[in-house]
Amino acid sequence: MPDSRRPAPVELETLAIDAATRAADLLLDGLHQQRTAVRTKSSGTDMVTEMDQAAEALLVDVLLRARPDDGVLGEEGTDRPGTSGVRWIIDPLDGTTNYLYRHPGFGVSVAAAVDDVVVAGAVVDAVRGQVFSAAAGAGARRDGTAVAVSGADDLATALVATGFSYDPERRRRQVGVLVEVLPRVRDIRRMGAAAVDLCSVSCGVVDAFYERGLAPWDLAAGCLIAAEAGAVVTDLAGDAPSGAFVLAAAPAIAGPLRDLLRLAGAGEA
Repeated sequence: MPDSRRPAPVELETLAIDAATRAADLLLDGLHQQRTAVRTKSSGTDMVTEMDQAAEALLVDVLLRARPDDGVLGEEGTDRPGTSGVRWIIDPLDGTTNYLYRHPGFGVSVAAAVDDVVVAGAVVDAVRGQVFSAAAGAGARRDGTAVAVSGADDLATALVATGFSYDPERRRRQVGVLVEVLPRVRDIRRMGAAAVDLCSVSCGVVDAFYERGLAPWDLAAGCLIAAEAGAVVTDLAGDAPSGAFVLAAAPAIAGPLRDLLRLAGAGEA
């Protein structure tokens, strides 16, 4: 009999989709309401609202009702140990600044890790109403249909997305990197939601994405989705992505972009 504490990745993907979709609906329902609580976290530009917290509470409720023995790690403070070997890594509102300004580019990210390895995830791009998901070894999907990275093979014509730190001094250094990168690619896009950017790589909306300093909930689901869609997903050394650095790119441009970023000092920016 299968061990119910070790579900198949596709089962966890299904639950991730359900939870993320419900949280995205909650965010959209509250989008045009008067904000009742807005505070800052790591800096004066790093904001959190009552909707971040409400969406996280909803996610935790949905996930634990379905799997009460699992652990949960969330951006807004949830850190619940579990006994099943499964831990959910959740970002209830990826792109809070966009949400506050009612600007497109925010969503919900839900990933499932089994014994600390991410095996399933879902990201809902709330404004577009698109649901990206993946299960380890089963490919990536957008609204249930398989997606794949672009066929970009020339860095000079690649559209590259990135993000910036909330810390003012680090932002200055990141601009220095951008000065070196921008003349060598087609153009740069800055969405303001890393999970959504990684999903954009997965379906060829952009050819690559890079960012330094992401948290586990920013990258867990999106990195899996991009990788399952065929992206090369690494750090600057070509090892596994981490909070130190994430690069996701179409295979033919991953190496040249990684080399360019290293030369530009992106690892220290």
